Amino acid sequence: MPDRAVIFDLDGTLVDTAPDLMRATNHVLNLSGRRPISMDEVRVFVGHGARALLTRGFAATGGLPENYDVEPDYARFVDFYSQNIAGGSEVFPGLIKLLDRLKADGFALGVCTNKLEGLSVQLLAALNLSQYFGSVIGPDTLGIAKPDPRPFQEAVKRLGLTSPRAIMVGDSETDILTARNAGVPVIGVPFGYTPRPVAEYGPDRMIAHFDEAYEAIQDLFAAV
Repeated sequence: MPDRAVIFDLDGTLVDTAPDLMRATNHVLNLSGRRPISMDEVRVFVGHGARALLTRGFAATGGLPENYDVEPDYARFVDFYSQNIAGGSEVFPGLIKLLDRLKADGFALGVCTNKLEGLSVQLLAALNLSQYFGSVIGPDTLGIAKPDPRPFQEAVKRLGLTSPRAIMVGDSETDILTARNAGVPVIGVPFGYTPRPVAEYGPDRMIAHFDEAYEAIQDLFAAV
């Protein structure tokens, strides 16, 4: 029975989802007569869920409407995104090789994300990643989002490990804070979505490419 778990963030860590998130956001903005947001803007706005993404999108394209209620736009976003979830999204280089090696060596793998659980499961299936992950936890799974540690802890719990040791891999301040709140080590990846370089948030290890991740994971487990 494995006793080591590696829990990954999804958007900006496992998968470059920015193209499809941008497309869905711009669909909603267009319905309100707003200009589209750019890829650079999306990469800064992503990380706290679709509601925050939309709110930031409206704020950047003319300001929030008076008494703005995000829920109708959120429903439009989810509907569009669910129908176009993997049109431009791609796994990051080196990821599949890493996941294959981790699975072969007995690591249990999970996903802890601020993307809705159903959309996360759909995206992983569309990109042929489902077989790698024994748990997928979103903000709606428990009704609470990262950086609260409970989604991370639930992702580990659902892997069914005995006396598990776990680490986090993520691209943002939210992921670093989640790991700190859960009391576990965290690896930062620099190719995701964050307004500041993720290294500034103090991960235990930084990698530039997933080719470097296996060694970093082994080193962190050796130290806990």
